Amino acid sequence: MSDLFDVLWLNASPGLKRFDQPLLQQLSGYLQIAQWEYQQSRDEASSIDQAVRLLHEFLGSYPNAVHLGGHGISGAIALSYARCYPEKVRSLTLLAVGSQPANTWHAHYYFQRQMFTISREQVLANSVRSLFGKQPPHTTKKLITALDKDLERSPSPHSLFKLVYLPKGGVSMPMMVCGSKTDSVVNPPALDDWHNWLKPEDKLWQFSQGYHFFHYFHPQEVGEQILNFWDCYQRRSPEAGLCQSLTASA
Repeated sequence: MSDLFDVLWLNASPGLKRFDQPLLQQLSGYLQIAQWEYQQSRDEASSIDQAVRLLHEFLGSYPNAVHLGGHGISGAIALSYARCYPEKVRSLTLLAVGSQPANTWHAHYYFQRQMFTISREQVLANSVRSLFGKQPPHTTKKLITALDKDLERSPSPHSLFKLVYLPKGGVSMPMMVCGSKTDSVVNPPALDDWHNWLKPEDKLWQFSQGYHFFHYFHPQEVGEQILNFWDCYQRRSPEAGLCQSLTASA
């Protein structure tokens, strides 16, 4: 492992990784960032535990503890990893992760499918509006396709037959939880419930807008908060930037 980095940003949703990029570009002027991607085939069972195992195979031999972060299901994986291997994590940054970490957009999708007699396409269209706000028809169509692929390829443990829950609680290292007041998935009450587990050095921050992907729509504001949490004010040389993406497959 020749490239050293300060931050490892997780992405377990290949079809949605574009929504992380503006924030990562904002952060990369200050710290060296690597992206770890998890790709799941359609034939394998969804498993956050499998993603955690593969992540540890990668970080197990890395010499330094890292700032670990992720959004949504990727944040839930980061949280699970930090609980299992605290010695490898310098700090944990979670975006749109509720106090019940399994409360992802996938859970909301399957809940609607269970409760209402509407089609997959109708629920996905509703999901676009709740996750991104009102969008033009052509954008909505592209987003429906991206969400449809994410249902197939992310390690979310939910299904039409069962909604799964993960353990609640905090972590031993410093943790920051970010959310949006207009997020219908990880709503303000779901974020406020984190107060039951926050330590004095932890931080809970909510932005006023941006829906579920607030970090995509407002990367500068979110980035400033994260950098302040990392206590990182010194810009690196122009050579510092995003490391190459690192992909793991089961």
